[in-house]
Amino acid sequence: MGTNDFFNRNSNSSSNSNLNDMFSKRGNQNSFNNGQDQVEYNEYGYIERSESEVITFVKDTYKLFAGGMLVGTAGAYIGVGMAGTIAKFFWLFVILEIGLLIGIHFVKHTKPLNLIVLFGFTFVSGLTLGPILYKFLGMAGGATIIANAFAMTTVIFGGLSIFAINSKSDFTSYGKPLMIALLVVIAGSIVNIFLGSPILHIIIQGAVVLLFSFFIIFDTQNIIRGQYETPIDGAVALYLDFFNLFTALLQILGIMSSDD
Repeated sequence: MGTNDFFNRNSNSSSNSNLNDMFSKRGNQNSFNNGQDQVEYNEYGYIERSESEVITFVKDTYKLFAGGMLVGTAGAYIGVGMAGTIAKFFWLFVILEIGLLIGIHFVKHTKPLNLIVLFGFTFVSGLTLGPILYKFLGMAGGATIIANAFAMTTVIFGGLSIFAINSKSDFTSYGKPLMIALLVVIAGSIVNIFLGSPILHIIIQGAVVLLFSFFIIFDTQNIIRGQYETPIDGAVALYLDFFNLFTALLQILGIMSSDD
């Protein structure tokens, strides 16, 4: 699961001409226009938005993120019930998930297709969690592990979001280092597929927790400054941060609770 989750974050940026597109500080005024509006940029390359426009942008982003979380949760619930089927065709679901994630980039200005693809992505990503959640639910104390992982993810996500909003430090220029770190973690995960080292696995998952903690700060600051191209871009970034942080914590807690 971990390796595929990393690719999800990378897929959104690799669908563009360069790695920075996902973290673009340029864009249209909002995600619900036709892409033809004229916009102005300041000397730093950030889109010029009035204070009221930024507030609207932030509200739209978090509404979409909340909606995506609800749909993703529904997908996970359904996924547990069909865990066997999902496990059997797991890579097909992963390909569909990545395809929808890439597709968001091409339809994000087209209503209502943008919302259909967005929520389709979060639903399928929830489905792919089905097998691992089913496995934990079959373990002694597995439900507690899942609950603890979700609670920890929520606390970390909320705490870092508050920090990002109130911090005087600017983390919005960290896009390239974060993407490089992500690629390194992906490479390590691929290598460990062949090595099958439990120690390396837990090290990688720990790195994922740290990496996506930084992503939460990075994405939050970009969102509150209205620097994403559309609210959908920001919502997807936040969803991937939460999703990957949760799955990494879930695996770490699972390993620590294992008797093997």
